[in-house]
Amino acid sequence: MRKNSSTFNLFKLLTGLFGLSRKHPVVLLIIFVLGVGGYVYEVKIARPALLYQGAPQAISAKNSDTWFRILRNEGFILGYSDLRGNPLWVMYALTDSETNEPPLKRPSRFETDWRSLNRLSHDSYQKSGYDRGHMAPNYAISRLYGRAGQMDSFLMTNITPQKPNLNQKLWQRLEEAEIKQFAKLFGKVWVITGPVFSGSVERLPSDWKVEIPDAFYKIYLTEAAPGKPARALAFLMPQNVSGKEPLAQFVSNIDTIEAQTGLDFFSELEDDTEVILEAAIEPQPWNLQAISKQPNRY
Repeated sequence: MRKNSSTFNLFKLLTGLFGLSRKHPVVLLIIFVLGVGGYVYEVKIARPALLYQGAPQAISAKNSDTWFRILRNEGFILGYSDLRGNPLWVMYALTDSETNEPPLKRPSRFETDWRSLNRLSHDSYQKSGYDRGHMAPNYAISRLYGRAGQMDSFLMTNITPQKPNLNQKLWQRLEEAEIKQFAKLFGKVWVITGPVFSGSVERLPSDWKVEIPDAFYKIYLTEAAPGKPARALAFLMPQNVSGKEPLAQFVSNIDTIEAQTGLDFFSELEDDTEVILEAAIEPQPWNLQAISKQPNRY
């Protein structure tokens, strides 16, 4: 009954707007201008503020597995695949932010994103054997971008299936390292993260609309400054881990991740710089050895 009522109300609204625009053409013009203005603001101002060196691009536009819609949130932005029920990439910036304020209370449930077509909910993962894995992490986003950012990080469009040993142990250690070590070391770090699919399709037993990834990636990139070249660090972590492995075991490079995801990252970098950074495997500037073997929190 509620759905029918909502549909009827929407129909009445559209009919009313159409009638109003016929009687008052200037109203239609104002609506058009506002719509165009909103689109220009979104594409030219709001999104670029959350992106570094451009949004990731599908290497092959014909590959539907890499199709995504860009969704902007408070403090992070992502490319969401309604077909796979996963964000294919999520980008956010970390800065060194010292604060003695207690962390925000964690929400008890994840929320359906009104922008999603598949309408995934908290219960989509119920008794699936997989955790609801944040891509933009709750702790860092809430510390840097407040309650609004935290609530957006609990939207299902930011979530992907992770096995408990990965999500609660190894991945948690990497999320802690990026905000407590990498951001402090460089002052500002850009992060791109997301799932990797091998090609054989497996879906959640609790909701067929969610495809299960085989692995996950995280890419860190610093901005170049006078006397300071840009630095890159990448990780590729499979689902099947014990959680006790050293972080250094999963260091990769951007070229490898691009080949496995079908996505092109940092396409607006100068070609010579992009070639060097994306091929590099240089964990030394990130002081990775100091935190590689730290124990799990859980």
